[in-house]
Parts: sequence; C-alpha cells; structure tokens
Amino acid sequence: MHLETTASLLLFAFSILAVIWANSPYGDTYTELWRYKLAVGFVNTDFYLEKSLILWINDGLMAIFFFVIGLEVKREILAGELTTLRKASLPIFAAVGGMAFPVLIFVFFNQGKVGAEGWGIPMATDIAFTLGILKLLGNRVPLGLKIFLTAFAIVDDIGAVLVIAIFYSANIQWDLITYAILIVGVLGFLSHKHMYSKYFFFVMGFVVWVLFLKSGVHPTIAGILLAFTIPMYREINLSEYEKELTAQLQTFKGYKYKNPQLLNKKQLEIVDEIETISNQVQSPLQHLEHSLHGWVGYVIMPIFALANAGVVLSFSGLEFTGHIILSIALALVFGNTIGIMLLSYIAIKFKFADLPKGVKFKELLGVSILGGLGFTMSLFITNLAYVDEASIAAAKMGVILGSLVAGTLGYMVIRIQLKPVK
Repeated sequence: MHLETTASLLLFAFSILAVIWANSPYGDTYTELWRYKLAVGFVNTDFYLEKSLILWINDGLMAIFFFVIGLEVKREILAGELTTLRKASLPIFAAVGGMAFPVLIFVFFNQGKVGAEGWGIPMATDIAFTLGILKLLGNRVPLGLKIFLTAFAIVDDIGAVLVIAIFYSANIQWDLITYAILIVGVLGFLSHKHMYSKYFFFVMGFVVWVLFLKSGVHPTIAGILLAFTIPMYREINLSEYEKELTAQLQTFKGYKYKNPQLLNKKQLEIVDEIETISNQVQSPLQHLEHSLHGWVGYVIMPIFALANAGVVLSFSGLEFTGHIILSIALALVFGNTIGIMLLSYIAIKFKFADLPKGVKFKELLGVSILGGLGFTMSLFITNLAYVDEASIAAAKMGVILGSLVAGTLGYMVIRIQLKPVK
C-alpha cells in the first residue's frame, strides 16, 4: 500500500509533464518520440517485430503491469480479501456498480453519436491514484476503508480485463490463441505439480505474449493468464525456516572475525545457505509480486503516463467531439459514485455483505467518488477504443477532467468525515 501511494506521486508528476510537454513549443518532439519505430528479430522472417515506441509501451510494458495485477488477483483469491464469498461480496457489488453505471451514463449521452465505441473508458478505477489520495489524509483513514478500496479496485480491474479481451480485440486468429492457451495450460499443470523454473517460465511467457500479439487479442491479456500459472506454494514452511535460520546464524557466530571487511570460506557458505532457504520460504507468486511491484510503480506506470497523458488541450472541433469529453467526465464522476454507493448499500442492507470495520456510510461515499479516478486503465482503453486522433484527444481530456473532479471531491468528502488524530 505504501508503494502504491508513493508511486502515485511519481505517476501524477509524469502526467503533468506529459501535458506540459505536448502543449509546449516542443510538442512536435513529443509526438515524434512516441511514433519512433523500434524493431527486434530478423528482417524478412517470422521472427521480426516492428512497432512504434508507444505500442512497445502499451503492448509490452503494460503486459508486465497486467501480469502483476494477475498476481494480486490470485493472491487475494487464495489468501486475501477475496477468499470467501462473504469477504468478497462487498468489493464485488461495488465493482459491478462501478462498472455498470458509468457505462450506462456514457451510452445515454452517446446514442447515435460519433465515439460510442468508447463505452469501456469510464469503467475502470486507478488504484495507485486513489490510494495516493487516501495517503494524503494520513492515519485518520480507517484500515477497513483502505482494504475495501484495494479489493474493490482489484475486482474492477478483473472486469476491465474481461472487457478488453471480449470487446476490444479484433480479427482474432484462433489458431494462435489455441497454441497460446495450450502453453498456458502446460505451465498451469507444471505449477500444480510443484514444478516451476523461472527461466523456463520466462521463455514460454515470451512465446505466449508474441502469440497473443499476433492473434488480434490484446497481448496484455497474456500477462493476466500467465500470472494465474505462477504457483503459491512454499518449498519449506515458516517453522522449518526459523529453525534452519537460527541454526545457521549460531554457526555463523561461532567463527571469529579475523578481517572486518571479509568473510571466511565457512561464513560465505553459511550466507549462501541462508539465501537459499530464504528463497524457498517465499512462494514464487509472492516473490515475483514483490520483485515486480517496484518496477511497475516507479518505472512502467510513469512511462505509460508520460507516453499517453500528453493530450493537446484544444477547444477547436468540440462540436464534433465535445460530447465525448463531457460524457466520459460525467460517467467517471457520477457513474462511479452512484453505482458503487448504491450497490454497496443494497449489499449491506440485504445482509449480503458487511460494512467494513470502523467505516461509516459517509466515508464509503467518499471512496465511491474516488472510484471515478480512472486514469491509467481509462487511458489504456482509450487507445483500444478509438483510432482517430480527434476522438483519442477528446477522450483523454474527458479522463483527465473526470479524474481531477473525482479525486478532488472524494478527498474533500472523506476529509470532512474523518476525525482529526489526537
């Protein structure tokens, strides 16, 4: 949670930088940079990929982002806030409301108009920004509110991934998808049998990503599927680890320190053994999630924001695209607020779920408003939904406007409700 909230500041800074750069006298360099072509492989063979820099980011780096989301989802289902239907019910109800109502509002304002295919844009919540706003409120925020927001955002991400896979993939080559699914199935089977090699997984994961890339289904879906094949078992349990670690440290202390700068041969062997058993006590899923989270939060998401948030702020041509800006902004703010709050209230009222411990309905309202902060995933879906520059620019303006309003209002509502720390 600390990583998410700290990374949100960097994400915000790069987003602002992108907007300033795109609207500066050097705006042409911004556009040219992301259109620059990069290629890997061998020319005139099947092993050759050439894409613009922005597509390498959106199709490649974001696959890692979705891979980490998949790891989080699997962990929450097996050992977190989604382990039982009772625990998962409130986040599920909230996520359904936070997806359905924004779509309904967007569709209502775009019936028969240009850009109606962008209905999926306002349905996603940005967990980094929302947790970042809660961080600004300090220790006054109840832990139950943070847990609810995290679980709800994860369920919301699952919905967004399904929408991308089903509605924003075109010209699908099913033979390539079949090959990819077979490889994923083999990896899942090996995981089930506790047979896991990170090197073998990396090679097979890259093959699956390429197959999805060429199949017509967005390659970020490969990231989600591959995450589900990562095992969660430990090779040794905590009690065995503690005993072995204690024994090794006792042996380590038995050797005299002849040189303060160097270890002797036996001490080096003990350090290696401690490293080995430390790796064994972490599940591969936990280890990967921990290792990649920093890269995603501090590198991938800021780069994505820099490449995608640079919308040129122009009011020309609004007679053709102005409705896209307005409908996305309204859907983000009002759709999420109404949908999340209404379905959460219904779930609690009819005893399908419980209000998180220490959380009041007025604080839940603030989080519902924050659900309209859809920055990262909304910008991502924008690039899938639209192909013309005017619609893309309008959608980005709508996302930025709606997210700013949702973030500001949500912060104010929660801050008013929280008691100051004594």
